[in-house]
Amino acid sequence: MAVYDKFARFYDGLFDPFERWFIREWRKEALAELPTGADILEIGCGTGVNFELYPPFNRAISTEVSRKMIEIAVGKARGSILLQADAQHLPFPENSFDAAFATLVFCSIPDPDIAFSELRRVIRPGGTAILLEHVRPPGIAGKAFDLLNIATTALIDDHFNRRTADLAKNAGFEIKDLRVKAAGIVNVLFCRNL
Repeated sequence: MAVYDKFARFYDGLFDPFERWFIREWRKEALAELPTGADILEIGCGTGVNFELYPPFNRAISTEVSRKMIEIAVGKARGSILLQADAQHLPFPENSFDAAFATLVFCSIPDPDIAFSELRRVIRPGGTAILLEHVRPPGIAGKAFDLLNIATTALIDDHFNRRTADLAKNAGFEIKDLRVKAAGIVNVLFCRNL
């Protein structure tokens, strides 16, 4: 995505305060649930902020749609294979991974239904999908996010009002656990591929 190529060199600096204040802890919480010694897939690795949180793995593939983000991530890689790939068209055979995860990614995927179908295809039956995503919060805040979504979608292809848990469930994932953060603005989802 061209917008993320333009944004890549500023990404770490812009998000650093948020990472220090709260996002880093949410990332740790999410990735701590990945199976050890497994074949794992990260969707949308960005500049590689999750790499140091990967558990010991058998094989790790980290995908990212933005070439510029990958150029930054290469210097942080710790044994994972980096691959430019779109979550809507994953270049892997069926049942390739024990687990897959994404952090703050599904908001920017043009068609999340297709991406969830792809995740179901590449994760082995009974395997895990873990998502850390900002979502449409409940109540009046949700209506504000609907308005905010008009601007964020137009400016940076970011959908602020996605209902990611519903999308995962509708795709056929079983929601094993949903942890609500920041008054419902962020969810950590732990899903099982049926």
